[in-house]
Formats: sequence, structure tokens, C-alpha cells
Amino acid sequence: MHYYELALLKSPLNNLTYQSEEKIQIGSKVKVKLQRRKVLNDAVVIKEVEKPSFKCVSIEELTKEYYNSQMLQTAHFVSQYYVCSLGEALSVYIPFNSDIKDLKQSYEFDSKIELSPEQNKAYSFLNEKKQALLFANTGSGKTEIYIKIIENHIKENKQAILLMPEISLTPQMQKRLEKVFGDSIAIWHSKVTKKKKEEILTGLQDGSIKLVAGARSALFLPYANLGVIVVDEEHDESYKSDSKPRFHTKDLAIYIAKKFDMQLVLGSATVSTSSFHKIPFIRLDKTYHNTNKHYVFDESDANLSPLIINKISQTVESGNQVIVFLPTRANFKYQICTTCGKSVECPFCSVSMSLHKNDLALKCHYCGYAQKIPETCPSCNNGIIHNLRVGTAQIEEELNEIFTDKVIKRFDRDKVKTNTQLKAILNDFNKGKIDILVGTQMLSKGHDYHNVKLAVVLGIDSLLNMNSYKARERALSLLIQISGRSGRKGEGEVVIQTKNEDFFDYYLNESNYQEFLESELEFREELYPPYVKMAKVIFAHTNGLKVKDELDKYIAILKANKDIEVVGFGQSPIFKMANKYRYEIILRSSNVKALLTALHTINSPLAIIDMDTIY
Repeated sequence: MHYYELALLKSPLNNLTYQSEEKIQIGSKVKVKLQRRKVLNDAVVIKEVEKPSFKCVSIEELTKEYYNSQMLQTAHFVSQYYVCSLGEALSVYIPFNSDIKDLKQSYEFDSKIELSPEQNKAYSFLNEKKQALLFANTGSGKTEIYIKIIENHIKENKQAILLMPEISLTPQMQKRLEKVFGDSIAIWHSKVTKKKKEEILTGLQDGSIKLVAGARSALFLPYANLGVIVVDEEHDESYKSDSKPRFHTKDLAIYIAKKFDMQLVLGSATVSTSSFHKIPFIRLDKTYHNTNKHYVFDESDANLSPLIINKISQTVESGNQVIVFLPTRANFKYQICTTCGKSVECPFCSVSMSLHKNDLALKCHYCGYAQKIPETCPSCNNGIIHNLRVGTAQIEEELNEIFTDKVIKRFDRDKVKTNTQLKAILNDFNKGKIDILVGTQMLSKGHDYHNVKLAVVLGIDSLLNMNSYKARERALSLLIQISGRSGRKGEGEVVIQTKNEDFFDYYLNESNYQEFLESELEFREELYPPYVKMAKVIFAHTNGLKVKDELDKYIAILKANKDIEVVGFGQSPIFKMANKYRYEIILRSSNVKALLTALHTINSPLAIIDMDTIY
């Protein structure tokens, strides 16, 4: 009889020991019974062990799927660093299938891309350093450099990953890559059909697919022979997982590349402070087309001030297009009563609900609860509800009233729910069928808009004033990304509604962004990442008293630890979510090991642990 330690997939439980009459390979996926449950659980064989003193249950079934040693080693790291079970860490991976054999297919490509002297210099630097950062201005041609590097690896019969934030996986990027790599490229994201995913997984294992361009989950596919990982828009916070395990895809890509000796390229026009501090970089600030950007600041409190309306009018009348950005989707972020001053809150979350006028409803963007719009204030029963902080739907409505003969469309998660809708809107916009595009962060994500001569940015101060050490970096980075969509070729104008002109005016010039990063690093020294490690522990439960007791218990334990610092604690900014009361503790330490040891001692079922929190 053989005895094996197994990690139960998707389970928070520690590894369990099972027995088997036959010898099983380490990494094999098996099916086992757990207690009295009738449904079989998926598990992974981690190691063979001595016969234990207790009686073991037998492994029920051996599947054809397996996890290779690279997957197992990375999952071990994820479980230790991001504080989760090994089964939870392994569950992000899609395993190999032993029925699929590597066909050893090799491909020859010629991208026919001629790099400029500046691009060539960057290309050489990235190859020489093995793991490096491409700090490249918008429009400087970083995609061409990516393609050249990927091409090298494919010629050596290796595979490549090009990671992008989900909404950067544009039809334009797909076409560019397919033009060079043909059928050997696959696009991977959450909206790909089940059948297509199966085809991609087979192609990855038999070697017919050489390049996967995808969102963060593309890092966890069964690659037969991975040679390079490219992380585009490396500054983007959507690379951080918001569910367990709470890994950061970019940081994990750095770990994998170093551990398994692969090439890694991180790229962005607005690189993150952490990458700028830790990774060797090369600056690419020469752009393909000479662009001349003109910035106008508007201090008005109006949603659409006379200055903004006038600028939009001039631009569309001259046959050019406009993008209007704001951080909030739906109509208004908050509904406030003019009599008692209270907002209409979600009954399950302590957040104000957002108005969705087209659906005649108020919706909670956290738990999905919806209700009809109240005629009077539900708190005082006689006040009138007033709308505060404007959203995309409201701006679209106002613009339609002003520019009755123009085509105005919305570009946010409420309007663009599928890949087909994304393609349709971008296609229409690039063909000139839409005059004004109103959207949220989606507008900033690497889309090439050929005829945009004006970008209008509203509500950027709400990001700058957020209670976070990253507020300045977030606001400035987003503003530069949005600005980069205007005047890609030739003249461009950006109107920014802000009361912080002095801050934005100086650093908005992309060539000054490096100076901003240097000053930001000075400000963070000894206090914030990348100099120290930070973690957040959230306690959540439907019983408010129970969760408060748990918080108090762990504050006492953690404050007694001299190697870590409790920076703050109390109610979470969103105190109630999905009917659960939430409290949190923010921790920091310059000693990574001490912080991780402390986090691993938290064994409360109410705790959610977020290492390297991006609060």
C-alpha cells in the first residue's frame, strides 16, 4: 500500500493523507471522498509519505490530468506568500492532460517589423537583462518590441504569454498579433467559450499554439515549453486578484521568470512605483508620430461647463471625435435627501446605491441588489432625493440634449458586457460613426483612436482625494493614459476638470513622469511599499458583535508582535457588504518573514487576508 499527502482543490483545508494500492505520480489529479459527502472531491497528489498511525481512506479515482513541477512549486509559493491553502493555490491552474502529446511543431515567422534605433536599443537592453521594464511613452511603439521578442522565442520552438488587463484585449491588438503569428496565437479571457478554451488547451500542450495573449488567468495554463512572459500595462491594478488566493499577477510573473529562468518584459507608459524601484528599466520617449498636446484646466463644478461644451462643439463641428472620461458608471453615484442629508443605501451593504435611469432602478454595485427609484426619501419620508456626483449615463444624456444631431455612445461595463459589444463600439468609433464616446476606465486601456482630437476628463479629483497612499499615482497614471488617447497623430487637446491644476500641470508631461516616481519614492521611504510590506486583514460576519470581538482579539495579538506594526484598524470603508459587517486591520513591516509568520497565525474563519494590499 502507498500513502500520499493530497491537496484538496478549492478547499481551505490543509493537506490530507490517503492511501492507494497502485503507485501514483506526484502532481496527478485524483478524486477522493471527504467525510460522508457523496460527491467526489478533486485533489492533487503532493508527496508520498510513510504509513500514518491513523486509518486512511483510499483514493477513489485517478484522472488523466496532472500538474507539472513548475505548477506545484509556484502553488507552494502562492500558498505561503498569499496565505491560502495549497489546494486553493493549485485551483487557479488548468492542469495538463496525459492523453495529449507534444507534436514538436516548429514555426517560422517573419514579422517584417523594422525597429527604429531607439526601439533597437530598448530591444537589446530587454534581451540582455532577461527580466526588465520597458518604460515607454504612449505611441512610442512598445508593441513592436514585444512582437520581436516573442518572435525570437517562437523561432526557438518556445511559447510566449502576452498578459494584458482584460479590457485591453482589443480587436485591434488581436488583428496585429494574428497578422504576424497566424493560427499559432490564441486569445484567452473570461468571455471565451468553453469549446474554444478546450481547443486552446489542446493546442498549448501539443505545441501548435505558441502565443497566448490574455488576461491574468492566461498565466495559469498548461504550457509545453514557456520561454517568455510579457506583462503589458504592468501598472494596472486589475492584475491583483480580488478573490482568494489574492495574488498579484505581475509579481507572480516576476517570481516565475526568475525561478525558472525565463525572459520577462514589463511594459507601461506610466510604470508603477514598485517596478520602477525594483526592476532594471529602459526609457523610450520618442514617439512614432509627432504629437502636440495642449492641456486646458477647468475649475468649474458643473458637470459640463460652458468651456467644456464649447470645446466639444468646436471639435465635432470640425469633423473630429471626442472622448469624455469619468470614474463613475451609471447616472449618479449617490442619491442624497435635500431634507435629512441621508443617501439611499443598499439594505445589505453600507454603500449608497447608484441610479440606473434606463432600468428605472437603484442598484448596488457591490452585491447586485436593485430596487425601484423612491419618490421620497426612505429615511425621513418627506425629503426630495437629489443626485450627487455624476456618472456616465447622466453625461451621455446631457450631451444628447445639447448635441441633438451627433452620435453619442457610452463605453462602460453597463453598456459593454460582451466581447462582441466591445468590438462593435470600437469598430463604429474608428469608422467615424460615433462622434462622442463617454466612458469610464475602459477608455484608457490601450485602445487606438485614430481621429480623437479632444479628451475631456471629469471627476479626477475624486481619485486624487481617496484615502490611500497610492492616490496620487493612480490619479496621475490614469490621467496620462486618458490623455494619450487624444491626438495620437498630430494635434490633440485635453480638458481636465480639477481644482489641483498645479499638481497635474507639471507632471502631466510624460517626460516628467519619471520625476514624479522619484519624488513619490522619497515620500514613501520607510512608510509604504515598495520599501515595506503591507497587508490587510478583513473580518466579516452577519453578526456584528461576533466580528468586532474577533477583531479585538487579533488586534491584541498583533500589537504584541514587535516585528510588525498595526498601522490602523476599525470599520472597513464599506462597513456592511452582502449583509456582512466588516472590520479591518492594516499591517506593515520591513521584515517580510515576520509579517507572513504573523498572517499565518490568523486561523479565524471570519478572516480574509490580503498580502500586498493595494488599499
